[in-house]
Amino acid sequence: MKVCTDSCVLGAYAELGTGGRLLDIGTGTGLLALMAAQRNPTARIDAVEIDPAAFGQAVENVNASAFSDRVRVVQSRIQTFSSEPYDRILCNPPFYTNHLRSPDQAVNRALHNDELPFEELLASVVRLLKPEGQFWVLLPPSEMQRLVLIAEKAGLHPYQQLEVRHNDPKPVFRTIAGFVFDRFSTPKTEQLSIFNPDGKIYTESFRQLLQPFYLNF
Repeated sequence: MKVCTDSCVLGAYAELGTGGRLLDIGTGTGLLALMAAQRNPTARIDAVEIDPAAFGQAVENVNASAFSDRVRVVQSRIQTFSSEPYDRILCNPPFYTNHLRSPDQAVNRALHNDELPFEELLASVVRLLKPEGQFWVLLPPSEMQRLVLIAEKAGLHPYQQLEVRHNDPKPVFRTIAGFVFDRFSTPKTEQLSIFNPDGKIYTESFRQLLQPFYLNF
């Protein structure tokens, strides 16, 4: 799977704290786990991936990084993965439900939620997250609204959101949200545009957020 800009925004924006144990659900290439390791230099991170090819690529990337002693890649379904509770959980989950399938099954696993419905994802998060922990997730706005409703029933509540646009005239195309077990009356909401209105030059806010990770910044 290619590295997506919105995944990078999630990795750069999520509150990761200091130290502790972090979990990346559906790590793919290992992107979020490696960004978390760079941002939190004393955390221990587990990265779980079901797809064999993606798992192999994540292992290769972690082993080639400066963080290989703190990042563990595990091939497993998150529904059956067992561990001590985590301080932070990150996830960029598959979200398509009624779209045409690809002949490539790896692509289907990455994009369609057949193997990880939101109900099963949230049940896994509730099982693996510490009572004071945070769950950070990236989704299109319509899917985030659906996830919030399911999360509320599972006892998780949004407390902070980032609405991401390609540029200011464009609508929000991704929402990043942080969930906790405590209920907040009104989640804090922030905005981020990737490009200036001309659609060609990165905004200063985007450059500042991604500067630690983008070599051309």
